[in-house]
Amino acid sequence: MALKPEPTAPFHSVQYVLRVLETISKHGGGVTDVQIARETGLPTGHLAPMLAMLRREGYVEQVADGAYVIGDSLVLLGSGVTRQEALEAKLQETLTELRDSVGAAVYISRYIDGEVKITQYADGPRAPKVNEWVDFRSAAHASAVGKCLLTQLDQNGRRDHLSRHRITRLTSRTITSEKLLFSKLDSQPPTVPMLDLQEYAVGTVCAAVPLTAGSAVGCLALSMPIEHAHRLRSAADTLNRRAAPVVLSLAI
Repeated sequence: MALKPEPTAPFHSVQYVLRVLETISKHGGGVTDVQIARETGLPTGHLAPMLAMLRREGYVEQVADGAYVIGDSLVLLGSGVTRQEALEAKLQETLTELRDSVGAAVYISRYIDGEVKITQYADGPRAPKVNEWVDFRSAAHASAVGKCLLTQLDQNGRRDHLSRHRITRLTSRTITSEKLLFSKLDSQPPTVPMLDLQEYAVGTVCAAVPLTAGSAVGCLALSMPIEHAHRLRSAADTLNRRAAPVVLSLAI
């Protein structure tokens, strides 16, 4: 999926980000933003926020003359046998920062071997994680995480999942009709966070945004108690804008 080069659009597709990193890697002595724009074809107006994100995450550094070079985070992620540990540590750092930014527990979820799996999360005393009273693998039809992952599957993939995990009513708000669920999934704009307004658990609201990194199916999500529901949409928008570093870590 091609990236829409809009300053306000989250970089859920990492095509241009990887191209920028490749360009900087080729120039061992550093490269200016003007040269990066020339070689990648990305307008300088869109390149600036991307470079700012890469600097903030430690993937690139800016040296004394203003040129850009590869940063410590990228070097560490490419360090052979320690790569997986470095990746998990980098993702955990990003999730912790997101937790503090949105004031909610945050999660990375992947669809692996036909199952919904929470692979990492960050919570805390002021940002409690959701009470998994029903296994997330059996609640994809109700949770923001599950629905966000299902939107990324085709019809056959969705039907296969629901043939193994039947739709059941978890709360009075749970969608129990497969037809209605599929209609909702099909009408969900890919750039708009998926919401769960007490469909999975009474007293909890959630939001999730897709993570598009190659063919992998994943999402970034948050949850908060119902008393903070008035903050859900603004927190979800922040999560959406801040998804780029997570996608980048998964893609490198």
